[in-house]
Amino acid sequence: MGEIDGRGSHGVGSILGVPLEQLHRDRTSVKWRRYGPDVIPMWIAEMDCAPCPAVVHAVSEAVARGDTGYAMTEAYAGEFASLAEAEWGWTVEPATTTRVTDVLTGVTHVLRLLTDDGGPVVVSPPVYNAFFDVIEACGRRVVEAPLDENHRLDFDCLARVFAEVTARRDRAVYLLCNPHNPTGTVHTSAELESLAALADEHGVRVVSDEIHAPLVMPTSTFTPYLTVNGSEQGVVVTSASKAWNLAGLKAAIIVPGREAVADLRRLHPFVTFGASHLGVIAQTAAYRDGREWVHRLVGELDANRRLLADLVAEHLPGVRLFLPEATFLAWLDLEGLGLGDDPAGELLRRAHVALSPGTIFGAIGHGHARLNYGTSPDVLREAIGRIASSLD
Repeated sequence: MGEIDGRGSHGVGSILGVPLEQLHRDRTSVKWRRYGPDVIPMWIAEMDCAPCPAVVHAVSEAVARGDTGYAMTEAYAGEFASLAEAEWGWTVEPATTTRVTDVLTGVTHVLRLLTDDGGPVVVSPPVYNAFFDVIEACGRRVVEAPLDENHRLDFDCLARVFAEVTARRDRAVYLLCNPHNPTGTVHTSAELESLAALADEHGVRVVSDEIHAPLVMPTSTFTPYLTVNGSEQGVVVTSASKAWNLAGLKAAIIVPGREAVADLRRLHPFVTFGASHLGVIAQTAAYRDGREWVHRLVGELDANRRLLADLVAEHLPGVRLFLPEATFLAWLDLEGLGLGDDPAGELLRRAHVALSPGTIFGAIGHGHARLNYGTSPDVLREAIGRIASSLD
């Protein structure tokens, strides 16, 4: 692994400095074991970063003292509320929150509360591929209201779809990705307020996945959905797992709007037992003591997204990169490369670079791919170099 003080091998203070050979050697997650050592994996949403020292210390100390039982989650909720207030001016009442295994589990619980079997859940593709899976898994149906050509919420489309799904008085949810994955779009306060008004007009409940909230670039401002006018019936589900790279340490929080508190109280208390004790310890430490670390990480991601844009412009003139405003994920239009129906699969075969195929984010993703730039600049250069060479 990278050094636990947060310094990578390529310079003091570099969080995203872990060398490729070290990642292949030391990491055993699905990202590094799905493909062979000749492949650069840039697909799944897991960063190649050295760990946050506060998290390493908290988890190591807990394991060393045998503190590996069942989770108490009150402090976790309290530290999230503290971070939300400090970072975004969002006042969260910890006692109203529900702690769960992870964001998708939380989304599942909320969808089952707010919709009926076979009921509609609206999404805006291209959108996080697991949204489709979780909606299907809980017995609901996906209804698409795609983003517009600039990858922003299309309110005319949303109005039409909201009217259609509620015409028979079906209970409906709009599942929002805020910030948006895979495009990296940061929805503005005005956009979210317009969404809230539209949802209220049609009786649609908004559930917002805000897992990437701490990873908004310096050129944009994150707005929690529940801070805008008209969002009182909304629900947010979030976690430290993406921003602090803790997907293997399971925990998440469901936060209700003021008029959704009673809904969340209908959840069976058993669901709160799913958060891992070590996950709670890790994420509590991240929220409390890892804020400076994540700010430094965002600075490195900002540099990486700009490097990626330069590399694509110089070496891949047939590719359109939509510069992300948040996350560590970039949305690429590869149709200009002439690689057929599955450009990501073709690049895996030719260049030994693994990207996420665009079609898993909705049919609108045809000819596109998602690239994870949460890695070292050296890895970015090698990956784009391989792709460019494979096209010669």
